[in-house]
Amino acid sequence: MTATIEFQRTLGQSGLQVSPMGLGCWAIGGPWKWLDGAGGWGEVDDNESIRAIHTALDFGINFFDTAATYGTGHSEEVLGKALAGKRDKVVLATKFGFNVNTKDKHVTFRTDDHLKYVRQECEDSLHRLNTDVIDLYQLHVWDYPVTKVPAMLDVLEGLVKDGKIRYYGWSTDSAESAKVFARGEHCVAVQHDLNVMMDAPEMLKMCKELNLASINRSPLARGALSGKYSADVVFAKNDVRDDEWSKERFFIPTLSKLEQTRDVLTSNGRTLVQGALAWIWARGEKTIPIPGFRNVAQVEENAKAIQFGPLSESQMQEIDALLER
Repeated sequence: MTATIEFQRTLGQSGLQVSPMGLGCWAIGGPWKWLDGAGGWGEVDDNESIRAIHTALDFGINFFDTAATYGTGHSEEVLGKALAGKRDKVVLATKFGFNVNTKDKHVTFRTDDHLKYVRQECEDSLHRLNTDVIDLYQLHVWDYPVTKVPAMLDVLEGLVKDGKIRYYGWSTDSAESAKVFARGEHCVAVQHDLNVMMDAPEMLKMCKELNLASINRSPLARGALSGKYSADVVFAKNDVRDDEWSKERFFIPTLSKLEQTRDVLTSNGRTLVQGALAWIWARGEKTIPIPGFRNVAQVEENAKAIQFGPLSESQMQEIDALLER
């Protein structure tokens, strides 16, 4: 089972060629606690996660995004195991910036100077990922003070110089903040929310102007765009989607408008998921959606979206009209 990728993406000004879709590895981290609530997506089967990663490779997917927080390192470890002997075939991205307690499976905000921990966090991720260099190292703290960014860039440039990381970026939804981060010589990407119901025109414009990769988290609105859930869905208590913020930001607004766009998204033989990914590709040449997964079937459906390519301009206009934007 192999597939030819019909179109590629370039990771910003890095020159690294990646598949038009990556895989987000949050959900394979298993249960963990974020502040006082769930941080993970419920129970996982590590063997199934590894099979799913191998399936992605078979389909030509070569970009994987994880974080130290996901399962408090467990996602990185599983990814490292799955890519043993295959490291040269992939572009690896991970994230840093929170206080990760692996013993208690608990993640909290840092209350002191982040800069003191960046190097050790990088070493910890390198060890868990079983690699000697991270291709894309991303600040995970979305509201990191912009006044402190120059000092953070100095630390990250030091890691580049030492060969620990190749490039870096920031996971934030603030285009203005991302512009400051982009002043760093080896900054090549910004990770932000983007999906059919949650457009980000300002961020996409900025990525195009500054030649940054737009790495798209929540491309399926945490599963709301899969068509599998109704408004009264109840998730397990150890699933992050059980919290009110998740419902209010993703599920309620998405499910209230999904039927209006279903016919366009599923046209040309696409599934709803594949249509949602096709919408993102049509938003610009910088976009790289990173849908999550927990099993082989999800990876197969996601990866098969590539063969359909982006939605057409007329389809994009029709969706805008249907959503009255």
